[in-house]
Parts: sequence; C-alpha cells; structure tokens
Amino acid sequence: MKSNSRPIFFLIVIYLLAGGCGTRIETSEPTIEFRKIPEAREGGPEPITQIEGQVKGARQGEQIVLFAMSGQWWIQPSGDRPFTTIKSDSTWSSSTHYGMEYAALLVEPGYRPPLTTPTLPPKGGPIRAIAVVKGVPGPDPVFKTIHFSGYDWKVRSASSNRGGGTSLYDAANAWTDESGALHFRITMNSGRWNCSEVNLLRSLGYGTYRFVVRDASFLEPAVVLSMFTWDDGAPEQNHREFDFEIARWGDPNNKNAQFVVQPYYVPANVARFVAPSGPVTYSVRWQPDNLSFQAVQGNGKAKSPHFIAEHTFTSGIPTPGNESVHMDLYLFSSSPIPLKKQTEVVIEKFEYLP
Repeated sequence: MKSNSRPIFFLIVIYLLAGGCGTRIETSEPTIEFRKIPEAREGGPEPITQIEGQVKGARQGEQIVLFAMSGQWWIQPSGDRPFTTIKSDSTWSSSTHYGMEYAALLVEPGYRPPLTTPTLPPKGGPIRAIAVVKGVPGPDPVFKTIHFSGYDWKVRSASSNRGGGTSLYDAANAWTDESGALHFRITMNSGRWNCSEVNLLRSLGYGTYRFVVRDASFLEPAVVLSMFTWDDGAPEQNHREFDFEIARWGDPNNKNAQFVVQPYYVPANVARFVAPSGPVTYSVRWQPDNLSFQAVQGNGKAKSPHFIAEHTFTSGIPTPGNESVHMDLYLFSSSPIPLKKQTEVVIEKFEYLP
C-alpha cells in the first residue's frame, strides 16, 4: 500500500504547486467600474471633460472602448482615437464629450467599434465586458428662452452634428420681433459660421403642426431650414423624427423642399417638391397610422388656398413619446458650394391643433 500511494501523493503536490505558479484556469468574468463620471448634459463636438475607471480581469492587449449617449451612442474621444489603454495598475482614463449616459466596453485586440450606433453592441465574442452609467447631475443649465406663438422655446447654444459636420450655434441668432415673428440667422463669428435653433419646451403628440414661413426660396445651396420633431431617448423609433426641410443639399439644381419621415435614406420616406418665393404654410397631420403633409402658398388665410405639394406616409409612423418640435437654420457640411453671405429667415407663426 505504501509503495503505491507515494507516487499519487507527489503528483497531487506537483499539481498544486503548478497552480500556485500562475497556471490556474480563469473562472471569473472581467468587470468594469467607473471612478470619475462626467455630468449629464447636452453633447456636442466642442466641449470635453474627463472620464476614469478601473477594469478587473483584463487580459494582455485588451483595451477599453468608450461611448457617450447624445441622441445616439458616439465613440469617444473621437473616431480616430477609439481605444483607451488600460494602465499597469488596471485603471483607465480618457477625455470624452458630454452625454446623458456613458459606456465602457472591454474588447479584445482587433476589435473595430462603430463610430456611432443607436444601441450598444452586445457582450460576447470580442466584447468581454460592458458597463453603462448615467451622467451625474450637474447645476441647472442656464439657457435662453423665447416666447413665440404662445409657446416657450429653448434657444440652442451648444454645437451640433446635424448636417453631417460640426455646426456652431449662437443664441443671439434667434429672436422675436415686435410683431411676434421668429427670426433665424446664420452669422460669421471669428471666421466660422454660427447657426440658430429653437426647440419647444413640451411635447404635443398626435395632432396638426403648422408653420408659416415668410420666404425661404432664396436660401443658398449650403443652407438648410428644418422644422421637425425629435426625441433624444427614442433611437429605436428614429428619434420620432419627421421633417419639413427647405434645402437644395449643396446642388443649386435640386428641388428646394421635401417632406420626410425618418429614416431619410429609405426612398419611400422622402417626397421632394419646389417651394416658391413668398410666404408658404407647411402643415402635417400626425395620426397613429399616417403622416399627411401639405405645403400651401400664402400665410394660410386665403379662402381658396393654392396647394404646392401634398404627400401622405403610411409606414414607419412613430408613436408619441418625449418628442418636441425643433426649428433649425444650419449648414449642410457636405455642400460643394460654401455659404457666401449671412442668411436670415422669418417664421411668422407656429400652430398646433389636437
């Protein structure tokens, strides 16, 4: 008995010693934690802050991929710097643009993250861990508001990616005159164009939305006047966006207006037409099963209005949520013809009917 048990005893000892020398099999999942969380605030290309954390259980060569939520998830700190190195003490840190939420992914070497995405990639495969955190509450934001057509509107001052590039905004470029009409401008400041935007401080839901535009037929090919709905928290419904867009999208030969239900890249979701000079009334009736758009010449007071264009969409119709009405005068960044001079547009009236 003794001669047979001695070899077994030595094998057990050797196995235990080998385990203590670093050859044990991993059984626990890696984890990510945040140690410095930025404020929850409206994102944009310009302002940046710092985000930090620690990862446990990372393997050699693995890195962190960061995202910030602002309408959709945006890679951080930029598209040409999508990876954050894990330091020798297992901590990581990076600059980031602001957002309402922040996400960190632990990824294997060779992973290629999306630059933007409506939803985060799921855990699995090259993504070994995911952590998501809401931004910390900051001081109450200070922003300019204006009263127009019986409603209060927030004036945008943060930069935006609308139009495919970085657009700067100046709150001074949106105001109402003595008659109550709303003015938008694009102005030059320090060598860069500054745009204008307002958004309604409440949701309205199903009903009729009507905008009276004094004249936008003169807009240069690089300029876009957009009147639309938007919900930051609903990427699964294309942000509940539908639009009137007065724009030639960089081509002076294009028709200058369109009705849109998102996503715009589906051909059936866009109806283009020509908006003439002079006042035009744009209206849309939002119902559960359709969006019915109209453009009528004049300010809507004529007994026999002249219809410019009509179109009804019956697919991809969003349901109401936290959407609000936005009006935006901005630049189409891909226009081959740059803007040459300051631009101003006047919205005479906005009306909502349940």
